Amino acid sequence: MRIIDKIYGDFCIDGVLEQLILSSPIRRLKGIYQGGASYLVNEKWNVTRYDHSIGVMLLIKKLGGSIEEQIAGLLHDVSHTAFSHVIDFVLENREEDYHEKIYEAIVKKSEIPNILSKYGYNYQHILIEDSKWNLLERPAPELCADRVDYTLRDMYQYGQISIEEIQHFLENLIIIDGKLAVKNIETAEWFVQTYYKEVIDFFMEPLNIYAYDFLAKALKIALNKNIITLDTLLGTDAIVMNQLRTNQDDELLAFVKHVHRNVIVKEDKNNFDLHRRNKLRIVDPSVLRGNELIRASKLSENIKKMGKAARKKAEEGMFVKIISN
Repeated sequence: MRIIDKIYGDFCIDGVLEQLILSSPIRRLKGIYQGGASYLVNEKWNVTRYDHSIGVMLLIKKLGGSIEEQIAGLLHDVSHTAFSHVIDFVLENREEDYHEKIYEAIVKKSEIPNILSKYGYNYQHILIEDSKWNLLERPAPELCADRVDYTLRDMYQYGQISIEEIQHFLENLIIIDGKLAVKNIETAEWFVQTYYKEVIDFFMEPLNIYAYDFLAKALKIALNKNIITLDTLLGTDAIVMNQLRTNQDDELLAFVKHVHRNVIVKEDKNNFDLHRRNKLRIVDPSVLRGNELIRASKLSENIKKMGKAARKKAEEGMFVKIISN
């Protein structure tokens, strides 16, 4: 199988990775948008969980990670429900980790364990006992393949950074003791700035906040009235949205009909209709200085200022005025 990725280039994939890519759990991710409700209000916000999952796998491969860690990277998002993190707002789950809570159950009842077993791998060793995969996941504020890929992928797709900037960043990405770091403070500053374009400017964009709010309220009504179940959300965005739109419940439709691509909103702290806070997301890469890894904020006032500004914005939240919906 040949994969042509916008970020990392061309790769030939075979064996267990190819079989997993062709499996139903991974193919379903083609219908799950990375930005949750964002695609419903802006067709340009169209990165999928499939794109990201393939990207994480390829980045781990590019960094020299094992087949096992590539497998873990490819499969790390298979338990995401329709509309991604919108379910966390429905369930008022501040950690935004519902997909992690159901991960083991979703994997266990899928075809994934059999595929892995066919190639001599134990799914529990790779996917459930996953704390050993330091390239794939690291607690914030460190870098990891997951955090790096969704930042680069979204910001490239949405025109905020160039492929040349991405390549320069990847050339300055290094692995020390199995963990990601950067070679110099300039690279750290660039990534931190790019990351906050993602988690503040994009995640908290007024139109995104609007879409999450209305869709979350619609889903909560649908769940409370047993119009859908949590299992329904294991389908794709399009399947679930069709169920919501074709239902005859007036209360539900009152919210659903306002999730479309002609909405006009703006930020307005003094005269707002919606206010929402997102999960606080901070990044502060380790930088190689001599033979030592040092936190970037200790070397750069710019990074320290960006972190404080991002924290303030996340804690303050976004105030949204609806102009037309």
